[in-house]
Amino acid sequence: MSWYRNTVWFVKGLREYTRGGYESASKRFNPADVEVDVAGRSFLVTGANSGIGKATAKEIARRGGTVHLVCRNKERAEVAKEEIVTETGNQNIFLHIVDISNPKEIWKFAEKFQNEHKLNVLINNAGCMVNNREVTEDGLEKNFATNTLGTYIMTTALVPLLEKAADARVITVSSGGMLVQKLNVSDLQSESGHFDGTMVYAQNKRQQVVLTEQWAKAHRNIHFSVMHPGWADTPAVRSSMPDFYERMKNSLRTEAQGADTVLWLAVSAEATKLPSGLFFQDRQPVPTHLPLAYTHSPPEDEEKLMEVLEEFSQKFKSASPG
Repeated sequence: MSWYRNTVWFVKGLREYTRGGYESASKRFNPADVEVDVAGRSFLVTGANSGIGKATAKEIARRGGTVHLVCRNKERAEVAKEEIVTETGNQNIFLHIVDISNPKEIWKFAEKFQNEHKLNVLINNAGCMVNNREVTEDGLEKNFATNTLGTYIMTTALVPLLEKAADARVITVSSGGMLVQKLNVSDLQSESGHFDGTMVYAQNKRQQVVLTEQWAKAHRNIHFSVMHPGWADTPAVRSSMPDFYERMKNSLRTEAQGADTVLWLAVSAEATKLPSGLFFQDRQPVPTHLPLAYTHSPPEDEEKLMEVLEEFSQKFKSASPG
């Protein structure tokens, strides 16, 4: 049924995920939802030096929030920080250099961050789509290490800090590509069969949806959400999906349009009136499965995912310096 899922997803995408889909959906948006002052609130955005992460960080900064940019590349991150400060006039922009594919680095960062800062909102935006199988220095497949394990460790490591905050939120940037994948806990690191980077990425994004649903059940004082930004014109799309980009470039959303729902979930009062754990697109909850796609997974598989990630997490926590 994979051909069916892929076809339905692509046709749905042509209709909803493009710039035209955003322009149509935005007619029902209430601008007042995001016209808010968030001075005094602290936001952490991973992958914040470009694309949707930078667009989100910039809009939060415009609204007075304290923004922590978590980036891998120091040079590009410093340029992004300077741009955000210059354009918004907000001086409360802080930079942290962390490789989200390196679990020991995440633990080291999170433990230091908890001792020095407060946090109201975590935005898990960092991600990658590596099209050929690569293994990190820790022996982890690169997409899994970044998109799934990195997101898991960053979130669980900062949950104790978030639980101390008022109106705490966690937003994870996923993808509509997850609709073509059923959770597969038997091969989390894509070791068997043909390696297809696009499908591995989609599987990671399905895993992020499951993580969000599980976290929402476990941590009632934090509002969790996961979202699809639509198909946006970002550096990541250009580099990871060049054929897709060439075919769709005239229809792609802007970075700001892709970031709109992230911003709405991060700052609006309306977002937290909805239940925790939902999947959003264009400021509204949407189903996490296509009709007849057979992508539902049994509860034991979802529990197994959480168990395996916790095992990895604790292993790297004990190995992290400091």
